Amino acid sequence: MTSHGTNRCGEPRVLLEEPVKSMSIGFEEALRLTFEAIGPLPAESVGLLECVGRVAASDLFALVDSPSSDVSRKDGYAVVYGEVKDATAAVPVRLSLAGSTSAGAAKNIVLTEGTTVRVLTGARVPAGADAVVADEYIRADGRDILIESPPDEPDRNILARGRDVRAGQRLIEAGRRISPAAAGFLAAAGLGRVPVFSKPVVGIVGTGDEIVEPGAPLAEDRLYASNIVTLAGWCMRSGLRSLTAIVKDDPDSILAAFRRMSMETDALITSGGAWKGDRDLVADVLERMGWRKIFHQIRMGPGKAVGLGVLNGKPVFILPGGPPSNFMAFLQIAWPGLMRLGGHEEPGLPRVKAKLSAGITEGNAGWTDLFFGTVEETEDLPLFHPMEKRSRLSSIAEATAVASIPEDRDHLAQGSVISVQLLT
Repeated sequence: MTSHGTNRCGEPRVLLEEPVKSMSIGFEEALRLTFEAIGPLPAESVGLLECVGRVAASDLFALVDSPSSDVSRKDGYAVVYGEVKDATAAVPVRLSLAGSTSAGAAKNIVLTEGTTVRVLTGARVPAGADAVVADEYIRADGRDILIESPPDEPDRNILARGRDVRAGQRLIEAGRRISPAAAGFLAAAGLGRVPVFSKPVVGIVGTGDEIVEPGAPLAEDRLYASNIVTLAGWCMRSGLRSLTAIVKDDPDSILAAFRRMSMETDALITSGGAWKGDRDLVADVLERMGWRKIFHQIRMGPGKAVGLGVLNGKPVFILPGGPPSNFMAFLQIAWPGLMRLGGHEEPGLPRVKAKLSAGITEGNAGWTDLFFGTVEETEDLPLFHPMEKRSRLSSIAEATAVASIPEDRDHLAQGSVISVQLLT
């Protein structure tokens, strides 16, 4: 059964509706359900500078040949290969200089027998010429040019029309992220605007009587809302816009914040109030609002209180409030979900193979145990240095990677070669 909600553009997006009955599913299943639940936002047409880092919403094809004519690869002289092929320094071939041309020049010079044309790099090769002799192989003699060494073969030093790209050629497949170099390729092929998936606007709501807006006066027993800064920072790093809010542990205040955010954003992330305590109100408020729970609480540590559901056709990620749990739940569930929403076919953090510098023994059979750490480059495989599982803010801020013990293991031995996720 599915729910056909609408996004901020008013277009339908199919999302999984049926909740998972288990209150404690495995990490891999939760990730699978996340990808099944979330589809890309609609496409929009943007300029080439705006498309960098975005995902192509359709196959993109060249509109023109590039280059649009045969052009010279070097500064030199356009010649007929057959006239100069036997030239040597001792017996050079003498040609009359018939003119010169440069890149972008409107001149349409035709090469005739016994003549040559001065061409600069990028200039159109004159009609009749089939090779270019580089400057270092000629000698000037008044108005004549002496060719002292011929090109190795015809078409030498000529970039043929359409050599870089042909009109109608497929340049980028739908679902591919557009790099700066790819955007330049699109420009060379004649495109000025391209269809890409819309970038999600993310609402981030921190809940708790104890949290305070960063920079505001800090009363005793209060702490600054660092989680929402971390999450918003990650969104900003990938060009996503985020809206943030801090609300007290009051059901009506939380409901009002969720209602406002759900109207202004494409996805909602909550921080804090995710567990089962007296003041953990987030799930109850979402139930009141009629969300469709997909899962809540999974066999993953830290971050076990993470949840996902659908509210008004938009994904809602519930994250726990403790900094290690909050950040790990975001990286493993919410972040891939947001990337999927932006059209990425293989969302998630990049991975590399690394060797464990020390054994990890804090695993729990049946759970996916995750560890922050740092990666050290070596002549062999990179080394992953695990941090303590209960690392706090000071050490998390130093982390550059994440490793995990899968559900079927309870430890990893020193020297094990594992896949690690890179944070940088």
